[in-house]
Amino acid sequence: MNVRALESLQVRHGHPDFVAMPWNAPIATWAAVCPDVVIRERGISRHDVVFVQVEGGVYAFKELPPGLAEREYEFLRQLEDQKMPAVIAVGHARTRTGEDSQSILITAFLEGSLPYRILFTRPGLERYREKLLDAVTSLIVRLHLAGFYWGDCSLSNTLFRRDAGALQAYAVDVETSAVHEQLSDGQRRQDLMLMEENVAGELMDLAAEANAPHDQHVLETGSSITLRYERLWSEVTRETVIAPGERYRIQERIRALNELGFSVGEFELIATGDHQRLRLRTSVTDRNHHRAQLEALTGLRAGERQAVLLLNEIKETRATLASGGAPTELLLAAVEWMRDAYIPTTEQLAPLAGSDEDLPELFCQVLENKWFLSERAKRDVGLPAALTDYLEKFPAARLTML
Repeated sequence: MNVRALESLQVRHGHPDFVAMPWNAPIATWAAVCPDVVIRERGISRHDVVFVQVEGGVYAFKELPPGLAEREYEFLRQLEDQKMPAVIAVGHARTRTGEDSQSILITAFLEGSLPYRILFTRPGLERYREKLLDAVTSLIVRLHLAGFYWGDCSLSNTLFRRDAGALQAYAVDVETSAVHEQLSDGQRRQDLMLMEENVAGELMDLAAEANAPHDQHVLETGSSITLRYERLWSEVTRETVIAPGERYRIQERIRALNELGFSVGEFELIATGDHQRLRLRTSVTDRNHHRAQLEALTGLRAGERQAVLLLNEIKETRATLASGGAPTELLLAAVEWMRDAYIPTTEQLAPLAGSDEDLPELFCQVLENKWFLSERAKRDVGLPAALTDYLEKFPAARLTML
């Protein structure tokens, strides 16, 4: 009788060595032989996947045909290097049973993530469904800008995290992907066609389930993502023609891209031929402009929309400090805001958080509650009052963190 054995194991520095995993058993049976297997929400996968808690962290193990784990590992590393939203590749292994071998991809579990099925079936989360389409759109645009052909774009291959009332999408399965210097229009269209087919199939299957809503226009969802994609792609890649004396439009264009969340790595001015007009072509790098700015000011790691709201709070603090006539640096305002607002508030919110990564989202929910109470009272009720009211409504508030 052939016995499965570990043949090779490669793990990145800073993670457990995983040597003690039950490599002699198929992934599908680990729950019966490994006490550290944990249950996590996940989408449908054509491969066996199991989640294991190891040394305080949760890791996903996915069993694949020979060579695919190594291939997907390299793709995920490239996405990480380019700061693309995707799960973090931790390592890969190979096991052998006689003449047959299997490859296993190891990734870090994306804390706070939700598969699309929850957003479409769980009561109370209906408001996120439209935002899901925007999140998928943004993810595909970002990947295509990086020359990344997904090859199997689907809702099942995507995870979602809450981001100040919106969602951010993360690529999970990229085993069929390819990386190019730049994608052709044909490659982008092919990716979108596959996406439309996959999304239609996934939502039709979901609608067939007894507990799923039946009012979803499943056949239109994929095409809706494509339309959103075309609008966003056009905006972030279009060239702007400027005339002499209009150099200010360069900064206007950069600010407009920043408002969409994209950073501008560089821009190129190209003469158009009449020696009087220049064409501005921007090089868009990622969609983390506000996240990077917030982290530089405060050390906080947040979602993009969360970062926008928190930066607005810091700017409001700066305006208040400067009301006496003395200009105030944004960094100084950030220090004061952290000390007087963010830290005291999140200390009270900490018992509600599953992890530190939940705190920016909870703080943003308190800000939303503050806005609602202030609108009703026709005056600014203040952060402490909004926090007290939020905590009193905690059972209902917690539903938004599921």
